[in-house]
Amino acid sequence: MNFDEYNKLKAEVNRHMELYDNAEPEISDYEYDMLMSRLKAAEKEHPEWSAEDSPARKVSDNPSGGKIRHNVPMLSIEDVFTKEDVTAWVEKVHGVYPDAKFSVEHKIDGLSMTVRMRAEKKPDSDETQLVLYMAESRGDGFEGDDCLAAAKVISDVNQTIDLPYEYLELGGEVYMTRENFERFNEAQELAGKKTAANPRNLAAGTLRLLDPEEIKKRSLNMLVFNVQAGPDELTESHCKGLDILSEAGVKCAYHKLCSTADEIIAEIDRIGESRSELPYDIDGAVVKIDRTDYRSDFPSGSKYSPGHIAYKYPPETRIVVMDEIIVDVGRTGKLTFTGVVSDKETGKPARLCGTSVSRVTLHNRDYIREMKVGIGGSYELFKSGEIIPKLNGCTEEPKEIFEAPEVCPVCGEPLECEGDTTDIYCINSSCRAQLSRTVSYFASIGCMKIDGLGEKLVDSLIEQGYIKSYADIYKLKDSRDKLIDEGIIGKEKNTDKILAAIEKSKENEPVRLLAALGINNVGASTARELMRRYGSIDELAAADVQELTQIDDIGETTAQCICDFFANERNKAVLNELKACGVNMKNPENTETTEKLKGLTIVATGTLPTLGRKEIQELIEKNGGKASGSVSKKTSFVVAGEGAGSKLAKAQELGIKVIDEEEFLKMIE
Repeated sequence: MNFDEYNKLKAEVNRHMELYDNAEPEISDYEYDMLMSRLKAAEKEHPEWSAEDSPARKVSDNPSGGKIRHNVPMLSIEDVFTKEDVTAWVEKVHGVYPDAKFSVEHKIDGLSMTVRMRAEKKPDSDETQLVLYMAESRGDGFEGDDCLAAAKVISDVNQTIDLPYEYLELGGEVYMTRENFERFNEAQELAGKKTAANPRNLAAGTLRLLDPEEIKKRSLNMLVFNVQAGPDELTESHCKGLDILSEAGVKCAYHKLCSTADEIIAEIDRIGESRSELPYDIDGAVVKIDRTDYRSDFPSGSKYSPGHIAYKYPPETRIVVMDEIIVDVGRTGKLTFTGVVSDKETGKPARLCGTSVSRVTLHNRDYIREMKVGIGGSYELFKSGEIIPKLNGCTEEPKEIFEAPEVCPVCGEPLECEGDTTDIYCINSSCRAQLSRTVSYFASIGCMKIDGLGEKLVDSLIEQGYIKSYADIYKLKDSRDKLIDEGIIGKEKNTDKILAAIEKSKENEPVRLLAALGINNVGASTARELMRRYGSIDELAAADVQELTQIDDIGETTAQCICDFFANERNKAVLNELKACGVNMKNPENTETTEKLKGLTIVATGTLPTLGRKEIQELIEKNGGKASGSVSKKTSFVVAGEGAGSKLAKAQELGIKVIDEEEFLKMIE
């Protein structure tokens, strides 16, 4: 590996570490571990490459809260990936301390947290008990975040312990059981909200919450895996200390005392075989020297706890047969492919990591071809991050590789690829599979701004047959009495209110209609640029690709999308219906626009004294500028109001000019 390759690898590991911290991993823990191993090997071979900012030196685990300095550093544990490495490490320890014994434990896939307890008198008694008074996350290993509010509502965290000590500091792993994880995701699906990727991510996100009631509702757990500080009887022998705590009612991590390498390997194998039966996810087995005074003689670098190693299990796999391939159309019109699989040995759903797997995402056409996916083919199946089923190669090819359909399976219209991607879309905005999304978008505040016509109501109107295209929105008034009788919109007052909002939207400037039509690559900003150039939707519809590409920020791809949209007979018919219903297609005679901000990219942030976010955006665009939502080197200046946060900080960091609302208004007077 050369230095450039090393830097690319370092950047990749850093990116995945950040994604992991934000609970949005793109790869499995095993894949991440392999990348980290390559990085460590490169730095070992070329120590001159290793710098303080190397991810190999970082410790990651960071919920929210005030900062607390650890009394005892909360470091990572060095990973090993072969049993030969485990045996070699044990033999190394025995070479120095022949009497050394070892604790073998579950490596729970969660977040580390320390709880601190001190002696206080029991109510109405002279006796003392240990009382929880502080809790902190691992953070960077030396400084963590205050987690006391969360710790107080985690059922496994002892608020008091009846032991006669002055002070106790315990390290534990906060996690979410698979059962609670599935319960949370079921509730999210019912509410139409985003589901969590895996229990570890959900536990991390939950611990970051500021609302103790919500943390309690989600049901986190914690198992103590170490005595960070306390009396000698708890700290001299690791296993003995955990056993004393267990007898006092503290929930401790599973641990088994072993004397030889063979015993340790046997226990690692036993734990690995029982993974699917555990209530929580584990990604390895931790091996610790039991006598804590022996540990300091076996350091593994500044990032790692001395006297510990963690054996990481490879992903659990099964061979499955592809029984069926389901093609669906999503709410965006994108086709999705799902494989229905069964275990090759049993013919039943495959058992992986404690769950039954019968379906696997097949992504897109290229993936299907590369993986040689077809009915009757056999494939290795594993769980990415112990939760997401994925194929890991074809073990027996099918007679035929699956070919994606050429027409939409819902509406029968021809399908199209988007740009250079392999994703396939149904572009029929009236396709029932995506009608709810397109009509809701059409009515939204940034488009036709029909107050009250939200997604749930749109779904009901589609289900009852009232809406089959955008134009049908403007025909609802003809069914007023029926709508009131059926109570679809509500009683008379609410029905009339929404029908009035629909009628009012007919008067909108055509820029709103253009944005609402959902033409690929034509959002609000592009729509405004186009309607500065053309006096009506009809004039725009008559333009060709060459003419459109002369307009600022309109590239060939966008121009082609516009021409294709207006050339489509189905779209022409919908536009004619909208005209017939009285929807405005022409710009006002005296539209006041200027070029005072031409060529400038402007970001507004914070709360401005008089202008709302939409208002300042419209003013920027009306005066020839470009409104952007993010700060970059291309930003001309930032308009900042009260409470401006990260965008203001980034502008200052990049040396970009910052002005207030008053100065902005003077620029466009």
